[in-house]
Amino acid sequence: MTLATLSEVLQPALQDGYAVAGVVTLGWEDMRAFVAAAEAENCPLILQAGPGCRAHTPLPILGKMFRHLAEGASVPVVAHLDHGYTYDECAEALDCGFTSLMFDGSRKPLKDNVAETRAIVEMAHAAGVSCEGEIGFVGYANGENSAGTDPDEAALFAEETGVDAMAISCGNVHLQQDQEGGLDEARITAIQAVTGVPLVIHGGSGVPVAQRTSLARASNICKFNIGTELRMAFGAAMRAAVNADPARFDRVEILKETHDPMVVATRRVLAALKG
Repeated sequence: MTLATLSEVLQPALQDGYAVAGVVTLGWEDMRAFVAAAEAENCPLILQAGPGCRAHTPLPILGKMFRHLAEGASVPVVAHLDHGYTYDECAEALDCGFTSLMFDGSRKPLKDNVAETRAIVEMAHAAGVSCEGEIGFVGYANGENSAGTDPDEAALFAEETGVDAMAISCGNVHLQQDQEGGLDEARITAIQAVTGVPLVIHGGSGVPVAQRTSLARASNICKFNIGTELRMAFGAAMRAAVNADPARFDRVEILKETHDPMVVATRRVLAALKG
C-alpha cells in the first residue's frame, strides 16, 4: 500500500530539490494512466479531484477510485481534494478517504481566508492528513485576472494557518492552453524568503517546461498542478481513436486506446519535475 499524505511527498521534494505533479483527474481512464506513468518514472504522484471532476462523479466514488489505485501502486500516491470551497465539502472528502485537502479561500478577505483555512487544517491534522491553502487569487485564461500574492500576507497566512503547502499567485493562470507566459521569479524568491512552507503552482500547464524544471530544482515550489495540458492530450487521443473507425461504438474499446498516449504525455510532465 502506497497511499500517502501531501506532506509525505512534498517534504522530501523540498529537501531534495524536485517537485511533484498534482494531476487533475476527470475519470477512470486518465487517473489510471497517470499512476502507470508515475510507476514508469518511479516518482510520487498527487491525484486531484477538482470541482469539474466532482460535478461529474460523486466524492465517495472518487475516494474509492483514488484509494484503489494508490493501494496497488508501487510509488506513493496522494488522494487530494483540489479547490474545496467550504468546510463541509472538505469534511466530506475526509470521510471519503482523501489524504489531502485543499481549501481555496483566496477570493475572501485575508482575515476570513486565514480563519477558515485554519479550521480545515485543524480538522485535517486531527485525522492525520494534510492541508493545502491558497493566498493570492489565481485567475483563469480569458476570465478572471490573477491577484498576485503579497509576500507579507503569505508569511502571515503560513504562520497562522499551519498549512502543509501554500498555493501562490505569481503570473500563473488556470486553463492556459499555451506556454507563452512564465512565472514571476522575483515574487517567488520574496515569498520563500519569509516562509519555509512548500509552495504550489496552480495552472502549471501554462508554465514553460524549462521554467518548471528550474524552479523544481532551485526553489521551494514543490508541487505543480497540471490539468489542461493532459486534458488536451486525452482529447487528441480519443479523437484519433474515434476517427480511426467511425463504425465503432463500444466506448470501452475506444477509451482503451487513450491509455498509452496518456502515459506518454504524463511521463513527459513527470520527468521534467524530477531532481
